[in-house]
Amino acid sequence: MEKIEHLGIAVKDLDASNALFKKLLGEPHYKIEEVASEGVRTSFFKSGPNKIELLEATSENSPIAKFLEKKGEGIHHVAFAVDDIKAEIARLKGEGFTVLNEQPKKGADNKLVAFLHPRTTNGVLIELCQEAPSTKGDSA
Repeated sequence: MEKIEHLGIAVKDLDASNALFKKLLGEPHYKIEEVASEGVRTSFFKSGPNKIELLEATSENSPIAKFLEKKGEGIHHVAFAVDDIKAEIARLKGEGFTVLNEQPKKGADNKLVAFLHPRTTNGVLIELCQEAPSTKGDSA
């Protein structure tokens, strides 16, 4: 793993939390994105070389909604940047970690992502992130 890619924080109200983190960090968010497949709307902030992702549920059945119901607002996951997510999934499975995604899936901020179950990581949900390869015809 290269570095901590970002910290994910579950929030009840993304707009209110964006205002709070803008005051806290002195800078506005740089991106809002919805990941419909996960039932979540995200917002990203930069703090020096670090990133913070705020996550708001868009569906009552989404993982974020369930997290908020069970634990309330707070740190949801720690994401690590990896060069080769498929190789890292295989390595971590071999080390005995429970991988929640056998294959990486599209995540927010142009990433391929996979998660490790918290019961095998001292109660912390771990996200692996790899920059998604760009495809021809993408506009940036």
